[in-house]
Formats: sequence, structure tokens, C-alpha cells
Amino acid sequence: MDAQEVAALRARADAIPIFTSLALELVLFEPGRCVLRMPRRVAWDGVFESLHGGLLMTLADSAACFAILTQTGADAALTTTDMNIRFLAPCLSAATADARVIKLGRTLAPVEVTLRDAEGTLVGVAQVNYMRLNRRPTRDQSRDPADQRTSDGGSA
Repeated sequence: MDAQEVAALRARADAIPIFTSLALELVLFEPGRCVLRMPRRVAWDGVFESLHGGLLMTLADSAACFAILTQTGADAALTTTDMNIRFLAPCLSAATADARVIKLGRTLAPVEVTLRDAEGTLVGVAQVNYMRLNRRPTRDQSRDPADQRTSDGGSA
């Protein structure tokens, strides 16, 4: 991948609010592959004092999406259709997701994702399926009306 393609992918990630909220770090882009890292914060722990499984799923889903975007281009329109994850060990540190496209089809794109802790221990495996769309929805059209309220509770 050339520098312009990587810059476009980074720009797309920068425009996604959850990337900032979870402090996701783009580690590697290769054709059909993306590696993302997420820190562990105690505030994100689940019941068993380890990184919450739902956040590991979010990390896997995000890495899968960007693995596909390395093949389709940063502006492609995609949506998750389904995913499954198997948790293998508690994650007590930062987590890294390594996503690889299994097959880039005309409509569907399945991706395999491995999740590891900072020591390299395999903490989960996931499969994420994406659908390729004809167009990408804009953020303004998909906003939750609650996001439109001002700090005093009124509408913006």
C-alpha cells in the first residue's frame, strides 16, 4: 500500500468517534489485513476485572472493517451483517486485534480476527462478516436525536 492509501485510511479512522473514545491505535495496514490496538483502562473492565468482552468485540469489528478497506479503498461503504467471538482468556492488559480478509466478494466479505493481550496470549478469536453497500450514509443523517440536544436539555 502506498502512503496516500494509508493516509486515506487514517483519515477515515480519525472521523469515527469510537476510535477516539476507545483510544484505538492503527498499528498496521497491509492489503487484506489490519492490526489495531486498544489500551486497557480499569473503567472499561467487565464483571471479572478484565477488559470487557463487548469492547473486545468492538475492537475486532473495527479491525475487520479496516482490513476490508485496505482492499476496497477508504471511501467504500460497508456494514457489519453478523459476527461471532470466542473468548479464550481474560484480557488484563492492552489488546491487539489482527484482522485478515478471508474472501472479498462482490457483496459479502468475511474476516477472521485474532485478539491478543500485551504478552501475546491469545484471548479471543472472531469472525466478522461485512456487506458491501452502494453508498455510505452520512453522519448527519444517522445521528441520534439525543445528540442534537444542547447542554441545557433543549434542542440545538
